Amino acid sequence: MLSNLTVTEDEMGMRLDRWFKAHYPALGHGPLQKLLRTGQVRVDGKRIKTSFRVEPGMEIRVPPMAVEAAEVARKMGPRKPMPQKMDDAKVQELRDRVIYKDKEIIVFNKPAGLAVQGGTGTRVHLDGMLDALQFEAPERPRLVHRLDKDTSGVLVLARSRVAARALTAAFRDRTTRKIYWAVTVGCPSPTKGKISLKLAKGGTRGDEKMRADPETGQNAVTLYAVLDEARPRLALVALMPLTGRTHQLRAHMLALGTPILGDGKYGGYDAFIDGIDLDKKLHLHARSLEIPKPSGGILKVEAPLSPHMEKTMAALNFTVSVADPFPRD
Repeated sequence: MLSNLTVTEDEMGMRLDRWFKAHYPALGHGPLQKLLRTGQVRVDGKRIKTSFRVEPGMEIRVPPMAVEAAEVARKMGPRKPMPQKMDDAKVQELRDRVIYKDKEIIVFNKPAGLAVQGGTGTRVHLDGMLDALQFEAPERPRLVHRLDKDTSGVLVLARSRVAARALTAAFRDRTTRKIYWAVTVGCPSPTKGKISLKLAKGGTRGDEKMRADPETGQNAVTLYAVLDEARPRLALVALMPLTGRTHQLRAHMLALGTPILGDGKYGGYDAFIDGIDLDKKLHLHARSLEIPKPSGGILKVEAPLSPHMEKTMAALNFTVSVADPFPRD
């Protein structure tokens, strides 16, 4: 039989697919998609997508298939999380990368090469190690945004569901201020400006990339400013994304003709420099973040550079006179 459940206050802002995962963990993503496509799942009587965010008081119609799956899961007992095994040294290594912590928020300086979440072929990821960052809190920390595997820097974790809801909304509503540093092959011209270039996913399966597409692409906007140059072919650039598209900064720098150093996926051979002993890792770092705190006020935090970018900065003698080159309104 059909069930109708009402969204509660503490579920405000949850994506519909995450709401189902919380209530009906035995219902997989594929079956849920089918139920949505066929109109068997509805919110307030309307067809809806998995990305829809629910609000308190909304009625969600749940078909028998999901109810039966929940009953099977109940009889099997609760599903236990499968955290990745870590020794004391690994736990301490993760905790040493915490650059800010209060009752609501943890800010983690993610190293380059660590995936944030799992996927095909990705067994080691931060999401599987979050137990190490629970500290004294009653709840396991939650991811509220992402960084690419090869990008280092500021990553925010929420320490409760209430905090996660507020922080997720801040990223979604663009009330954050994020600044990245990148080393580029070539110096952008002009040395300060705004890139507004629609992006869409293209390429073959397994080698998909974002590309410029003025017809069907999603709007993507980035402010940039050159902080220093190492003539003739390298520059240190500050980047402030005003939108949050996949690989936006990498695609935008490529569009300027100045790919990010070490970004072979987008820049190919042109993303590397011969004759200089520089690390071949991606030189993109989430340097700083300003974000509204759930309980009020603004959190401002800055992440130290990753070792390979520190090495490059020293080798090229880069200096920074203005850490935030973007005027505020």
